[in-house]
Amino acid sequence: MVSDAAPTWPGAPAHVVLRVRDGRVERVEEFGDLDEPRPWASVTKLAVALAAAVEVDEGRRDYDEVLGPDGATLAHLLAHASGLGLDEGDRVQPVGARRVYSNAGYDRVARTLAGEGREATWLAERVFAPLGMSSALEGRAAAGVVGSTNDLAALMAAWLAPGLVRAATRDRAIAPYLAELAGVVPGFGRFDPCPWGLGPELAGDKHHWMGDWPEASFGHFGQSGALALANADEGLAVVATSTVAFGPWAVELWPRWTSAARERARA
Repeated sequence: MVSDAAPTWPGAPAHVVLRVRDGRVERVEEFGDLDEPRPWASVTKLAVALAAAVEVDEGRRDYDEVLGPDGATLAHLLAHASGLGLDEGDRVQPVGARRVYSNAGYDRVARTLAGEGREATWLAERVFAPLGMSSALEGRAAAGVVGSTNDLAALMAAWLAPGLVRAATRDRAIAPYLAELAGVVPGFGRFDPCPWGLGPELAGDKHHWMGDWPEASFGHFGQSGALALANADEGLAVVATSTVAFGPWAVELWPRWTSAARERARA
């Protein structure tokens, strides 16, 4: 099914809506050039978080392992609770005190788990190759994946219906971590609390880009205009990429668009 809703986006958007039926993930809607490689920006963090989950699932790492300053664990880093700032050199906050959105934290996760200079290979081995994706990390681990909308759909299908990791590991990653922490969602403002999982942002009772998706919904968006959003209980997901960078248009459009996509998927 091809939707006529996507042209409300500026530029040349592309999207896929997914639904789990009889234990299998199926596509119920798609639009645009699904094969064109596009930057994912911070949606990259969902790939890094899934690769980290693979490490934990296979027993090579533990979410409680200390990887950052002042006792910050892998879980702290993935949930933006490590106190590290947006970039290296930014002021460090106390661990677990507030939700400080941190690209530096994700760079540290990939660098530590993969080994210095092996971040791109690590993501390819842990996530991209097993899922049949042609995406590649072409920049920093926090925001550097370039891949197609089809690949982004494959990534979210793996989050929606676990195959790379056990369901229990996925469930831990999409559960609130230090749920009481307040923080800022870039572009959408401060929320108290600002729930986050071990990688994905969680909807909670925020009113922002996730529209009217239920509290347990999870996902991420990026400054490239890409987004990925899912709900494991409902068995639904939507992914989208854009040729226009995130801006006021997305702040205004996305809450309505993601809400409408969920309704179409449930129909």
